[in-house]
Amino acid sequence: MTAPVVTVAHAAAVTAEAAASESVAASEAPTPVEAAEAEAPKLLAHQAPLELDGAASSFVFLSTALVLMMTLPGLALFYGGMVRKKNVIATVTQSVAVSCVAGLLWYVVGYSISFGVGSDLFGVPGETVNKFIGGFDTFLLKGVTKETAFSLAPGLPEMLWISYQMTFAIITPALITGAFAERIKLSGLILFMALWSVFVYAPICHQVWGGGYMGGMGVLDFAGGAVVHVNSGVAGLVAAIFLGRRKGYGTEEMAPNNLIFVMIGCSLLFVGWIGFNAGSAWAPDGIGAAALLNTLLAALAAGLSWKLVEWTIRRKPSLLGILSGIVAGLVAITPAAGFVNPTGALIIGLLAGPFCYIFASWVKKLLGYDDSLDAFGIHGAGGFLGAILTGVFADPAINSLSEGANVMTQLYGLLFTIAWSAVGTFIILIICKFTTGLRVSEADEELGLDSALHDEVHH
Repeated sequence: MTAPVVTVAHAAAVTAEAAASESVAASEAPTPVEAAEAEAPKLLAHQAPLELDGAASSFVFLSTALVLMMTLPGLALFYGGMVRKKNVIATVTQSVAVSCVAGLLWYVVGYSISFGVGSDLFGVPGETVNKFIGGFDTFLLKGVTKETAFSLAPGLPEMLWISYQMTFAIITPALITGAFAERIKLSGLILFMALWSVFVYAPICHQVWGGGYMGGMGVLDFAGGAVVHVNSGVAGLVAAIFLGRRKGYGTEEMAPNNLIFVMIGCSLLFVGWIGFNAGSAWAPDGIGAAALLNTLLAALAAGLSWKLVEWTIRRKPSLLGILSGIVAGLVAITPAAGFVNPTGALIIGLLAGPFCYIFASWVKKLLGYDDSLDAFGIHGAGGFLGAILTGVFADPAINSLSEGANVMTQLYGLLFTIAWSAVGTFIILIICKFTTGLRVSEADEELGLDSALHDEVHH
């Protein structure tokens, strides 16, 4: 046999064919950019690629710890010191229980509803849905990775953003417990807070901060005047009226059991509020510094103005009064903290003290409702005042967004928040009343919730 003859022409043809194959393969191969895009995780509508800002992230890490401290142990001690001795354990337990329930629900669905982007739902177009609630793409945080960021804060890891916002989702329902302290069942409380966190807090959060209706219309709320304080304050008022007054209210002595607990709790709230307000700048920048200074000034001014009003009327200044005034100032400056200058903050604080004193003392007495620890008198009233005054004192030299400040827009946003919170809270209370029940028996209330519900005693 002879070997096949390979001609020059045949060799050239084979070479040309191989070159063409290589050319086709090269043209079909992904470019480095295309390869990187293929490997990158698919982002959801509310996400952006993480462009880590180390300084901002460190700032928000610290702020997250400070805001969590506001609830545990700050609010727990603040409220625990103001109730009667027989209800201390129960009151502190409520703050702990709410933290667990609200925090876990934030992971499950709260974050997705608050900061996701709404899609078509029951035939309603996604654009309309998104005005009221976010989407469900991040249910159980699906799609959240260490490489993703929230679209408005690309310098922060999304998991850090979720953690920071979780602390807000925790303290907001915890504030409500002050309105019905000393008379609610723990089972009813847990069901109420679970439903309220999902159907009231998360939608309002989305509507103001997550790209929804109120934010779109220009409502300014730097750190939670409407989202946190008016929302929780109104819910507290509705719940206090729904449950009815405590046994012996108005006829029996119901003085705080431990004013030192109240003072320690207030101090922890004050320090934690730095993370709450200044942290809402998301970076240690000029706006964050303004929010910090404004928070300090408003709180101190309100503590003094509350004390002076109380001193004038009652002839004796009280520790509880000045502490309540400090919290009132903190509440009132919250929506305005990163929008106003220090003079505006000082005025807001000076007005917040007397304004909240009137609601916590005179209005409550006039209307006869039992807001046990003045959740509405301080948070509802103070948040409302601060949000309105944000429209008055917002300064473009502090924050460019202040150029859009408008009192009527602020008022409209507040009225919408009040309506959503009041109606949603009322419906949830009805559900709880006919399932778990809400109010303890008269015998348990007389004995004290520490013994009746927990079989524990505070010494």
